[in-house]
Amino acid sequence: MELEFSTKGFNEIIEITPQVRKAIQRAGVKEGVAHLFVAGSTEALTTIEYERGALADLQRALEQIAPMNATYAHNEAWGDGNGYAHLRAALLKPDLCVPIRGGKLALGTWQQIILIDFDNRPRERQVYLTVTEASHP
Repeated sequence: MELEFSTKGFNEIIEITPQVRKAIQRAGVKEGVAHLFVAGSTEALTTIEYERGALADLQRALEQIAPMNATYAHNEAWGDGNGYAHLRAALLKPDLCVPIRGGKLALGTWQQIILIDFDNRPRERQVYLTVTEASHP
């Protein structure tokens, strides 16, 4: 399955849990794994408590680790100014696996799935979702 998102870039964080839940329901899998993968080198997937404070803390931590205005060899080579975006995406990773139990995502009470677009411009993003049913001998 493919989930599509329009993003603003510049570290925009989008909660995608509702879209993933709907896709899991459509798939009809009761026990298994949902594997998500975002195609691109300047975005990432992870989980977090999707609330203003935690999101601000995440954005602040990423700015400390890979500041937007630092000097990057990538920027010198390509001139596109998004070297920081590639580093942040590499650190957080493009994929995520979530167990499916009883037909539902096995997320914690305060745990949501997020897509973060680090690029320095708006983009159309595709998240590929593969649902694998558990085999029972």
